[in-house]
Amino acid sequence: MSALPQPLMTPIDANAPVGVFDSGVGGLSVLRHIRARLPQERLVYFSDARFAPYGGRPEHEIEARALAIGAFLVGHGVKAIVVACNTATAAAIAALRSAYPSLPLVGVEPGLKPAAALSATKIVGVLATEATLASKKFLALRDTISAATQVRFVLQGCAGLADQVEAGALESPATQLLLQRYVLPLLDQGADTLVLGCTHYPFVRDQIVQIIAAHTARPIGIVDTGAAVAQQLERLLAGHAALRTGAGHVAGFSSGAPAALADAFRTLLGVAIEVPPALPDRL
Repeated sequence: MSALPQPLMTPIDANAPVGVFDSGVGGLSVLRHIRARLPQERLVYFSDARFAPYGGRPEHEIEARALAIGAFLVGHGVKAIVVACNTATAAAIAALRSAYPSLPLVGVEPGLKPAAALSATKIVGVLATEATLASKKFLALRDTISAATQVRFVLQGCAGLADQVEAGALESPATQLLLQRYVLPLLDQGADTLVLGCTHYPFVRDQIVQIIAAHTARPIGIVDTGAAVAQQLERLLAGHAALRTGAGHVAGFSSGAPAALADAFRTLLGVAIEVPPALPDRL
């Protein structure tokens, strides 16, 4: 009996850009890993600043935003999309995959599995938006990994923290107070590993490390999944023979103030970009 024919993979233009989006500037923490791993790629970053943060919004609204941004990026000819937002991944990655079945899509999930592997106490603290922690996708992931590893995940919603990062107030007293309020109870409950379950939070990692050092001498691991996202993007592009060669480039768009996104690129990544002011009305 002859082998069944294999379905043909849709060709992808290797020179096309990769689209990356988040509710605001948090996704730049993922973009940083992508640029480090794939410096030759052309990247288009979309900040949905007018609707940031997503954490307090209903899932149907987040899904609608993700689909609108997906259409915008596809209109710019992207060869793949990275949903650089935990909340948007939980609420909308399935809808995006349904809308663009032939397009490589990479979402961001809290790093529960690597955190479980790291933890000696079998207690892992998860810092995330309330919307992420309440999503069915996240809760199913938590239950699956907890059953397999016997790790207890202590969940900490971080209302207001993404807003502080979005405002660039990384070192402010208000940010410090929020971090103490959210991190210290996890340490007091025996967590020896913390998951940064929002792409905004890696930008206050240094402050989290300082709070940990002032509170305990125990070694505390911190898990950020940006590197894993970049690795998965590379794997998918390689599978489509769509890895680019040559010099990379970054472009940015924002549904909010263009100057704010340009400032975030400069202060958070040390990259100078121009952000055009005009976007379609639907965005």
